[in-house]
Amino acid sequence: MSKYLVTGGAGYVGSVVAAHLVEAGHAVTVLDDLSTGFREAVPAGAAFIEGRIQDAARWLDPSFDAVLHFAAFSQVGESVAVPEKYWSNNVGGTMALLAAMRDADVRTLVFSSTAATYGEPVSTPITETAPTAPTSPYGASKLAVDHMIAGECAAHGLAAVSLRYFNVAGAYGRCGERHAPESHLIPLVLQVALGEREFISVYGDDYPTPDGTCVRDYIHVADLAEAHLLALDAATAGEHLVCNLGNGNGFSVREVVETVRKVTGHEIPEVVAGRRGGDPAVLVASAARAHERLGWQPSRADLAGIVADAWAFARRTEPAGE
Repeated sequence: MSKYLVTGGAGYVGSVVAAHLVEAGHAVTVLDDLSTGFREAVPAGAAFIEGRIQDAARWLDPSFDAVLHFAAFSQVGESVAVPEKYWSNNVGGTMALLAAMRDADVRTLVFSSTAATYGEPVSTPITETAPTAPTSPYGASKLAVDHMIAGECAAHGLAAVSLRYFNVAGAYGRCGERHAPESHLIPLVLQVALGEREFISVYGDDYPTPDGTCVRDYIHVADLAEAHLLALDAATAGEHLVCNLGNGNGFSVREVVETVRKVTGHEIPEVVAGRRGGDPAVLVASAARAHERLGWQPSRADLAGIVADAWAFARRTEPAGE
């Protein structure tokens, strides 16, 4: 049994990873300020501290084997409007966390990074060697942290793995997506099925894709969580390993909407709107490095299954009220 600190463990991905760690028999402490997370999402069996990552030194000590770091603001639009919030928390908070880890001699880190570090892709599928050119302060803040971690590994022997997610979806037990405001496609379409929205907006239907709508790579949150446990085992002192996580297959906006119709049995009215600036036609990951270095293979790649899990969670949490 190992002992882990999970920052942001009351949020969507962090809570699912914390649950997997508890189920694997590990001692888990969740640190979350509940600014975007939910106390009830913290898994039974995990200790909980309501606090900020900037103050992690108050609780981090040599008894911890590793830190899994999810605590970050992640709304792209908000990051454009209020960039200082993202630099202060995502970058400044992580700098304080790394200092606390150094002082406590906790030498392993798994970091929740993002495909937003790549910006507009030069080619697909996207590999870890693709140019990084984020188009938002959110993506830039995550890339800055990746650079910070690389320096920590080189200078101080940290063992670190950054996992760059593509489109995370689905649910795991009582843990699912609850963002306010919501910006992700699957929960937005499910809100139409629940009667919380009149229609789903389709931003552009004239892209060079089979049905004219954008194509994205969706990964089940439970597959994502399993990758984090594998990353703990793969972390090597002095190395900063970066791995993309995705299914390697893309689904268009219209495919997602049609799948929601089939899963829920509800009509989903759609309205075609203009393209959004900066929306690439296709974003699909190459997860070959994760397969090779982590031994990771997603097992829940079926879109209908992903939507069904998200639908079950959405009905349990109705009305949203968040």
